[in-house]
Amino acid sequence: MLVAGCVRHGGAESKGPPLVASRDGDRAVALSQQLAQAHQELRRRIHRIRTDLGRRRSSDDVLLTHCLAFCAALSAHHEGEDDGMFSQLLRERPDLAPTVAKLVEDHGLMASILSRVSELADRAARSRGPDLEAIGRELDGLAAIMESHFGYEERTISEALDERTPDTDWPDMVFGFDGARRS
Repeated sequence: MLVAGCVRHGGAESKGPPLVASRDGDRAVALSQQLAQAHQELRRRIHRIRTDLGRRRSSDDVLLTHCLAFCAALSAHHEGEDDGMFSQLLRERPDLAPTVAKLVEDHGLMASILSRVSELADRAARSRGPDLEAIGRELDGLAAIMESHFGYEERTISEALDERTPDTDWPDMVFGFDGARRS
């Protein structure tokens, strides 16, 4: 499978930082905790889609709806990181440039898989004869990459997020990718 050899940083399960208030007093929950919560929500969503995959009736479009919603949520999360959080983080911590470059590279890889999942789900909804195996393989590969990526991201940038990164205009997309800001 294409994605099996692409994850290079390993994916130990993140225990996440303890729930604490940040030093600036303006945040109820540390940014690293909010990041871990957003990642957990994305894990939950892909697990649900994967679990429900075999239960799809040929007369409904639930698969397409859920896949497109998940694709949009993960894309918004990564766009918020790339365009906001990482930019702000690099202004404060230029030493993290190699780490951020790896994370952005992973985002590109996941975007490619999301595109394939979206195409397969759309084709399945139109044909009413879905290739659930192909969709399942893509989702399994995506879930593996997500797990590795999320763990690496949480381990490598959490402290920098909590100590030095102002939460200017990027948290809504990174933490509230479904329209509601996380708190």
